[in-house]
Amino acid sequence: MDKPIATGLLAYGMSGKIFHAPFLDKHPGFKLLGVLERSKKNAQADYPEINSYDTVEELLNHPEIELLVINTPNNTHYDLAKRALTAGKHVLIEKPAATSVDEARELFELGKQLDKQVMIYHNRRFASDFLATKRVIESGKLGTVIEMHLRFDRYRNVIGPKAFKETAIPGSGILYDLGSHLLDQAISLFGKPLSFQKTLGRYRPGTQVDDYAHLHLVFPDRLNVFITVSMLVADPQPGIVIHGTNGSFIKSFCDTQEEQLIAGLKPGDQGFGEEPTGKEGRLTIVNSDGTKTTEEIPSEKGRYMGVFEAVFQTLKHGKEFPVREEDILEQLGILGK
Repeated sequence: MDKPIATGLLAYGMSGKIFHAPFLDKHPGFKLLGVLERSKKNAQADYPEINSYDTVEELLNHPEIELLVINTPNNTHYDLAKRALTAGKHVLIEKPAATSVDEARELFELGKQLDKQVMIYHNRRFASDFLATKRVIESGKLGTVIEMHLRFDRYRNVIGPKAFKETAIPGSGILYDLGSHLLDQAISLFGKPLSFQKTLGRYRPGTQVDDYAHLHLVFPDRLNVFITVSMLVADPQPGIVIHGTNGSFIKSFCDTQEEQLIAGLKPGDQGFGEEPTGKEGRLTIVNSDGTKTTEEIPSEKGRYMGVFEAVFQTLKHGKEFPVREEDILEQLGILGK
């Protein structure tokens, strides 16, 4: 049996507590060894065997730790990942990988020089709504896809308490924060867009960062993909709308894993990742005689654990990590221009 990968977390806020620690703890291929907690010491209450450290240097210098999860504010990813690689650690970096193409490219090149893996965490490739959508597209039932809309809607008409998200620094704003999820989904489905147009807006009183963003991506075969993220949508719209030459597919934005994790459910618990009734997608197909057939498409079971299984397979068995270097460089080229 493979020896578990000794892993450290660089933060234990919502990201560490909800999106990383539960999966690292449950996956037998990892040993969650240490976490950085500069002030509040909460990790040991959840994981009594974990070590809590006060400084980045303690984690970087820990001889057993092989993998560091860089789940800190966006503008710190580059520096901390570079330090971790130089210290001989593999890295799993929260999205966005960095604040620019040049930063990300340097990290990938440094990883190659040091024979260390640079992997980027994009959990929404394993969200229930996206998995169901991918299955519909791959089935061919829609015919040739000509138009796709991806939305991430929220309503928060106030300035949030996290300064790194609300201050005009590199990597801040809703496009980097939420838009990177949807942009990654589009690139994972269709590859590199031929062109794009971008619109950013600031609407909340006193905001320093964009709280609205819209992308229009043009892919080969005249496929148009529209991405919209907003902090001011009181009535969220369907998160996924696709039109093809044979029909349409509409799916609400959903993935119950985050809510379940916040409520205390763990990966592997009964019902984890399963969407409640009423979240089915609607597939409408126009038949050869002009009649329409509509069917409900149930959500796939959400499985954020897929990210960590991919990390395990990459580090232990040399398999290619599914979020490729070229995907990330293309994504950052769009986010940053």
